[in-house]
Amino acid sequence: MVVAYQPLRRAERSRPDVSETTFTHPLPGRVASLDVCRGLVMLLLLGEALSFPDVAAARPESAVWAFLSHHQQHVPWRGCALHDVIQPGFSFLVGAAMAFSIAARRRAGQTVARMTRHAAWRAFALITLGILLRSVPYTRTYFTFEDTLTQIGLGYLPLFALAFRPRREQWAAFVAILVGYWAAFALYPVAGADFDYPAAGVPADWPHHLTGFGAHWNMNSNLAWAVDTWFLNLFPREHPFVFNDGAWSTLSFIPTLGTMLLGVLAADVLRDTARSPADRVRWLATAGVICLASALVLDAAGICPIVKRIWTSTFTLWTGGITLLVLAVTYQVVDVLGRGRWAFPLVVIGTNSIAAYCLHELFRPATTRALTTHLGEGAFRILGNAYYPLLLGATQLAVFWLILFWMHRRRVFLRI
Repeated sequence: MVVAYQPLRRAERSRPDVSETTFTHPLPGRVASLDVCRGLVMLLLLGEALSFPDVAAARPESAVWAFLSHHQQHVPWRGCALHDVIQPGFSFLVGAAMAFSIAARRRAGQTVARMTRHAAWRAFALITLGILLRSVPYTRTYFTFEDTLTQIGLGYLPLFALAFRPRREQWAAFVAILVGYWAAFALYPVAGADFDYPAAGVPADWPHHLTGFGAHWNMNSNLAWAVDTWFLNLFPREHPFVFNDGAWSTLSFIPTLGTMLLGVLAADVLRDTARSPADRVRWLATAGVICLASALVLDAAGICPIVKRIWTSTFTLWTGGITLLVLAVTYQVVDVLGRGRWAFPLVVIGTNSIAAYCLHELFRPATTRALTTHLGEGAFRILGNAYYPLLLGATQLAVFWLILFWMHRRRVFLRI
């Protein structure tokens, strides 16, 4: 973990011009729309504090709260809610940031060997930090590799190697990753009628099983589950690994690599000075539509279902398409038209995404206790018991944003 710090003069700290603060970054090589998109992704993550599902449970008659609740949770299996886009969105932006970082390091005269050592350190740090954050509730190290940071770390060095290759080879690698990952699942035998699903953590009456060819991607009876029942038991564990409660898997780092590679390809378009801004926006939008359409066709045809929990190839295409379209709109509005004042709260989060992630993972319980202790629970029940978790979560979210704002004003950034 590295802290990037650039002190500000007193006059700069008190300057009220938000527009200048928004797009003046002490870290070189940044594109404003990428920080806005990253801030949006991290806001969705931090927004878990708002507890929409708890409010929806207290207001079962409200279709609005039911809708908000649906999109603040992962879907049980097939399909995609807004909450499912957080991790792939963040992964995509890691790939985009790598492309800009490599270009900046090349301009600074860094050798490939030095950049490779830095990439190896970053991969190790991401994997280690992911494991440490997941181990917080336990009394010993909890070795798991399905966390966002560990997934990115596992694919980081291959991504770094691919980032130096020509675009044609990058596209070929992207296709190979998706087709190869799909084929590996398709070739793994479907669970037989005698398979003990309850022993694998799946209720006997679970309604989300897929039939026919789609059964190759059923919960905790697929290739990713089988690999983890071997791989995770190579590490010291309090109990043997049998299944993951949410069916998250280590093997998902492979399609995550595809998502990150799509980010590299998109960033190369944004860096291409031979393209006009309008051409860049058209490329992003066209690529996004193609990805979405491909995912829908493959899912509807029963060739490959859209499943986040095992990150199917169609899930990579679907969420990659969404991210590309969001980036196209954001780039047009913020970077091309220069209308970015509205995005300042997102930039504050996006320029310090690692700090935001650590706040979310480490300090939510402590912040909740501090707020209820010092302000009293009654302060959050002024709208009734149904909205207690919403007001408490909104206050916690505001506290986290103010911490990030304080860091932003003083140019303090956590980087790996």
